Amino acid sequence: MFLVKMFPLVVWENGIWMIGVFALVVLILIGAVLSMMNSGKKS
Repeated sequence: MFLVKMFPLVVWENGIWMIGVFALVVLILIGAVLSMMNSGKKS
């Protein structure tokens, strides 16, 4: 039980930051893809 207290399985602060950064990157990538789709030449 000592190891569980020394090394917690869940670190909420780090997890929340990582999820936020990941969501931001995903939104930027979706915006870039939509921008490239809309900027194509129309025949």
